[in-house]
Amino acid sequence: MTSPVKRVTRRRAETRNRLLTAAYEAFADEGFGRSTVEKVCERAGFTRGAFYSNFGSLDELFLAMWEQRSAQLLTDVRATLDEISVERVTDVRTAVDRLTRAVPIDEAWYRITAEFTAHALRTPELRRVMAAREAAIVDALMPTIVAALARAGRTVPDPAALGQALVAVHDGTTVQVLLEPRSRRVGQRRIDLFCHVVLAYSTAPSN
Repeated sequence: MTSPVKRVTRRRAETRNRLLTAAYEAFADEGFGRSTVEKVCERAGFTRGAFYSNFGSLDELFLAMWEQRSAQLLTDVRATLDEISVERVTDVRTAVDRLTRAVPIDEAWYRITAEFTAHALRTPELRRVMAAREAAIVDALMPTIVAALARAGRTVPDPAALGQALVAVHDGTTVQVLLEPRSRRVGQRRIDLFCHVVLAYSTAPSN
């Protein structure tokens, strides 16, 4: 028999997830700046009370959404790197191509994060939170990437620098791919740039 506490916990989790899904749709369709708590609640089929029992603001909701998606990103990247390890893939380009396929570009999510980042840049405390969370994601991911490169015979002298460079490439090339989604040349140049960065920030053993 399910206990009352478990039922409440499950119901709360379901409410939270519905709010996150509704917010994603609202932010993507209308923009973060034009979305309101009322609009999110309307899409989710809840009252303002349900919203505020789970989130203190739309900012807090977005950060929860970001954390959820970041956790999934880490899971997908680690799973792909594990597959690459099991298959003994040592070619950097092949590995990069596999990783980019594992983390497809999501136009709606890019629109949401671009708007929220602009909002955060106007809010000092929120800017610090965003910076800290992005750094945490990179810190969580780099040991797996460094280990994968080690299996390919490459050493990473400065993992933090490589992490920042990979984020910069990802963010910059995402815009290019979204602007020209049918261009194979843009997609190939994205992979080329990732490869150049990986090779530039890692070293092979000297003969």
